[in-house]
Amino acid sequence: MVDVSQKPITARSARAGGWVRMAPETLQVITSGNARKGDVLGIARISGIQAAKRTGDWIPLCHPLPLDGVEVSLEPAGVDLLRIEATVRVTARTGVEMEALTAVSAAALTVYDMCKSMDRAMTIERIELLEKSGGRSGHYRANDSAARSEERVESREEGGERSAM
Repeated sequence: MVDVSQKPITARSARAGGWVRMAPETLQVITSGNARKGDVLGIARISGIQAAKRTGDWIPLCHPLPLDGVEVSLEPAGVDLLRIEATVRVTARTGVEMEALTAVSAAALTVYDMCKSMDRAMTIERIELLEKSGGRSGHYRANDSAARSEERVESREEGGERSAM
């Protein structure tokens, strides 16, 4: 683990995003609140928050941090896509990029777990850091990366059917 004791304590934040692609019928069941296992969006949101808080347990060399705030959102983005975003804030000596990425990952895995009986061909796609601020390296925004991600998702939508894995 990197020694961060000499770094100044500063306000830091990170925002990450990802996608879950599924059959349109699966997304319809999720958004209508009729999934057999319960409120998929609500449970996935809580899963993401819990995962952000426990990132130091998941990632071996990640510092455990006293987070100031975690927000996780899940929104339909077309007929077969669910968009997940997480924003994490901390006042500490190290950033929260891993916490934001872990939150998105856990939320996506929870959606898969809760809906796999309906749609085993769901895919978790393009989990990425969208933005970070604070610390020595300053502000980072993945404008180009986010634009490429959205273009890639749109081009797959235009291509018609998704393939099952």
